[in-house]
Amino acid sequence: MQLESILKKIIKERKGRNFSQHIFIDSLVQGNLNDQQILEDSMIFSLAGCIITANLCTWAICFLTTSEEVQKKLYEELDEVFGKSPITPEKIEQLRYCRQVLCETVRTAKLTPISARLQDIEGKVDQFVIPRETLVLYALGVVLQDPSTWPSPHKFDPDRFDDESVMKTFSLLGFSGTQECPELRFAYMVTTVLLSVLLRRLHLHSVEGQVIETKYELVTTSREEAWITVSKRY
Repeated sequence: MQLESILKKIIKERKGRNFSQHIFIDSLVQGNLNDQQILEDSMIFSLAGCIITANLCTWAICFLTTSEEVQKKLYEELDEVFGKSPITPEKIEQLRYCRQVLCETVRTAKLTPISARLQDIEGKVDQFVIPRETLVLYALGVVLQDPSTWPSPHKFDPDRFDDESVMKTFSLLGFSGTQECPELRFAYMVTTVLLSVLLRRLHLHSVEGQVIETKYELVTTSREEAWITVSKRY
């Protein structure tokens, strides 16, 4: 496999050397992992990261075409932070509303409707004991649209993430904060760059009459191609 050959080459180059720029593979190389484990983790990150990123980009654009107010507010933030200057990691950190848009996209689309985690300590839910080292499946598609936690759960509303308690809840589910998975962190960064480029140049519009049906697997996708139209801002 070409990807495997490329990753093996990169791992070999990064081992035992210091580089000015730290990349994901460096973290694996510096950990207590053998070459096969490093290779497998790198492949999972590369493949899963690309799939999650592609679908986060798709859903974010789709939701923006259906909410002119959100799109306008996001454009204003991008214009205020970047102006005519290039995109930099430091400036991306200032895009609070953009982050809210992406979090709400993940929630509304139920981007990853299910996840699994190995229980590292014994836990208890009501009268049920969860033994240590039990594989626990999380029905995130249900949790992310539970009306007791998310008022008007089917509405695309990034402003709900203006509340720090809501962001904390999201963090506990593994979608932000210290528990955020590296693939999703990568997806957030790439989607932010994409939206920064697109929205500063174009208005995004939905296609009249188009109904986007969802397909729920490990990552939520649209059953058919999703189309949009665009117009120039200037």
